[in-house]
Amino acid sequence: MSESSISYDSVVDVCRDRHRRIVLAVLAGEQRRLTVNDLTKAIAKHNHHVAVTEMATEDLSGLQLSLHHLHLPKMEAAGLVDYDQERGLVEPTEQFERVRPQLSALIDADPDHESPVEL
Repeated sequence: MSESSISYDSVVDVCRDRHRRIVLAVLAGEQRRLTVNDLTKAIAKHNHHVAVTEMATEDLSGLQLSLHHLHLPKMEAAGLVDYDQERGLVEPTEQFERVRPQLSALIDADPDHESPVEL
């Protein structure tokens, strides 16, 4: 998808999943490149309410696999992040910055969202 165009429906579609909303909220707050491990920790903390060190190994592996194979590729396909799979790095794009107000509104509308979402 072109970085110059992302529809509102695409933004809403990306935000349908709670894990993706957490990733987007963390990226918006940090405004820098993060590792998949950083994002895994944030999801564990904000969605599962545990430290990553307290998660069962299989749950942690499942979470990382879902980020690697599902969530991050979907956000990359929408043009919101650049995902370097080999290095495990995720960085917000210029497109992310352009749709940040829409992302913030959708993330803030989540009744289960605890603000701010931090690492």
